[in-house]
Amino acid sequence: MATQTLDPTLQGLLRGRYIAALGTENADGTIHQTAVWYLFEKGHLFIATSSKSRKARNIAARAKASLMVDVRRPGAERGVNGSGKAELISGDESKEINLRIHKRYLSAAAIADPQIEPVFASFDDVTIKITPSSWTAWDMAVLDAQAFAGKLGTTPGYLLPLD
Repeated sequence: MATQTLDPTLQGLLRGRYIAALGTENADGTIHQTAVWYLFEKGHLFIATSSKSRKARNIAARAKASLMVDVRRPGAERGVNGSGKAELISGDESKEINLRIHKRYLSAAAIADPQIEPVFASFDDVTIKITPSSWTAWDMAVLDAQAFAGKLGTTPGYLLPLD
C-alpha cells in the first residue's frame, strides 16, 4: 500500500501509543533492530534518537528503515509495518518533533520535571523520519477466522498466555 492509501484503521493503530521495533541496516548487511517510541503524522513515521546511536549512524550511511507497530493483546493481535526511505532531521525542527514524541509517552508531570524532559531532549538530538513506500499489515483475528474457523481465539487453552 502506498502512504496515501493506508487504511484508516491502520492509521488509527499507528496513532496508538505502543512500543515499536525499528530496523536499520548495519554496514555488514545485518539488521539492527531496537525498541523505540514513535510518532505517526501525515503518512510519516518519526523516531527521536541520539546522533551517536547505531540507528542514526545506519540511517546516515544507508537511508532506509522499517518500523513495526504491533498490538499483543490476546485475541486482538494485529500490527502494521512501514518500510522505506529514511532521513535524519536535526536542529529546531528535530527538537519540535522530538518533544511531540516525548509528550506521547511521558506525563505532563514528567515533561515539567527538570530531571526528566531536559535529559531526554539532550539525548535525543536528532529525529529519524521514515517515508514508507510499502506497508504490511496483519490481523490474527482475520487469519483465525479464515484458516481456523475462529477456534484459536475462542477455544480456551488453545493459545498459551504470553509472559
